[in-house]
Amino acid sequence: VQLQAFGGGLVQPGGSLSLFCAVWGFTFSHYNMGWFRQAPGSEREFVAAINLSGSSTYYSDPAKGRFPISRDNAKNTVYLDLNYLKPEDTAVYYCAAGESVLEVTTTPAYWGQGTLVTVSS
Repeated sequence: VQLQAFGGGLVQPGGSLSLFCAVWGFTFSHYNMGWFRQAPGSEREFVAAINLSGSSTYYSDPAKGRFPISRDNAKNTVYLDLNYLKPEDTAVYYCAAGESVLEVTTTPAYWGQGTLVTVSS
């Protein structure tokens, strides 16, 4: 099983980035997908999750209204659009997979390699 996040980079405050996570080695449509992030010196925290079909989404308070999550089951890919970015959004962003929504929002079964997002002027 492999998950790999892409799309990080340096962006100015107020800017946007689009992250995506490619998956290999399991049936993507059978897993709920999520994103977490870890800022320097902080613990990893939940950002957003999406259910198997994409019909339901879940967000942390900082992500609500700014970071929509989506998935394309035909492409085995989950996306996270980062909008209206703030310096405090600087972190390594990780994608994750779980068999239930509860699992993927708390203790995912699978983790991907992260991608660094830096918000700075």
